[in-house]
Amino acid sequence: MMRPNSTSDLTSDTRETRSAAAMRPERPRDIKTVLAKRAHTLGFEIVRVTRPDAIPLSGERLKTFLAAGRHGSMDWMETTADRRADPGTLWPEARSVIMLAMSYAPETDPMDALAEPLNGVISAYAKRRDYHDVMKGKLKELASYLAQQTEKPVKVFVDTAPLMEKPLAEAAGIGWQGKHTNLVSRHGGSWFFLGAILSAAEIAPDEPEQNHCGTCSRCLDVCPTKAFPAPFQLDARRCIAYLTIEHKGHIAEEFRAAIGNRVFGCDDCLAVCPWNKYARETREVRLAQLGELDNPPLSELLSLDDATFRERFRGTPVKRTGRDRVVRNGLIAAGNSNDASLLPQVSRLLADASPLVRAMAVWAFRRLAPADDIAATRTRHLAREADADVRNEWTSGRDA
Repeated sequence: MMRPNSTSDLTSDTRETRSAAAMRPERPRDIKTVLAKRAHTLGFEIVRVTRPDAIPLSGERLKTFLAAGRHGSMDWMETTADRRADPGTLWPEARSVIMLAMSYAPETDPMDALAEPLNGVISAYAKRRDYHDVMKGKLKELASYLAQQTEKPVKVFVDTAPLMEKPLAEAAGIGWQGKHTNLVSRHGGSWFFLGAILSAAEIAPDEPEQNHCGTCSRCLDVCPTKAFPAPFQLDARRCIAYLTIEHKGHIAEEFRAAIGNRVFGCDDCLAVCPWNKYARETREVRLAQLGELDNPPLSELLSLDDATFRERFRGTPVKRTGRDRVVRNGLIAAGNSNDASLLPQVSRLLADASPLVRAMAVWAFRRLAPADDIAATRTRHLAREADADVRNEWTSGRDA
């Protein structure tokens, strides 16, 4: 998944040395047992351990990905590439990496909503509270416990630092990176969040997981925009999750029809994975799906101003993308809906303050409005439109 978004956030949690015998370090095999038990009580489904030097090939693979430009506008991946290649550069004291997985398995098949063109489809991971906020506190609690038991310092990571969680999770035995490049588990399918604890303690590593994709290619075949140049390779520039969440500019016309009614992310390649039969719904109450985020009507999304957007999506992953991009995505979905009932709201957004919104309002308007209305409206808006991209949306295409 992309999921798909990284700024540095290192959390150190060391504890004073305690002399009580009950707090002394346990033997390596015992600390793993008690740590896993504690993690399960906190809502984590899978706990595995690896070493910081367990992913020697990941750095070169990342460089190849970046050299091909497949990261799109995610410049932070390039600026942190050297640190991503080796967890030891983040913290030289690290001797063990504890990888943890927490489920967010949806109650129903996310792809069912693609047949409801008047609703905007939100990716399953984002239909709940921001997992960063939920998992960080639990990881800190677990890390504190680990520090007490081992008398060694720790650091906590939740997808917010230059750490390659998926390769590390594979090395730890949580799962394997499938042909869609996301992690797949024999015990939890594709639906889980990852967190990491780096420890200065020596903890026996687990065996890495082997690939179990076999000849299956469902995830590659289902992609609407053909974002996989080959198995185990992703071109983010063609990925709907990247385009609707990370991409800050205009979405190229070649992808708009394929986006359908997806307004935040895309779950297709995850949803079709046959290993999802082993996925279990989350045990964490704060990760329960929020009703107001269950694929809201496009009419509601198109009516959002900045204040109502912030209020509606407060505390969720959607809020970080911002109102303009979400409305941009909603307008693409509106243009794909073939439903003229959305025309009044689309027409109002032709004069929106954001050129990002105005451009997609033009595209949606031209797909929904009668030809005579398009011609008259084009003339009126071109007379006062200064943005080159918006003007291009008015003047290009079959009805210009």
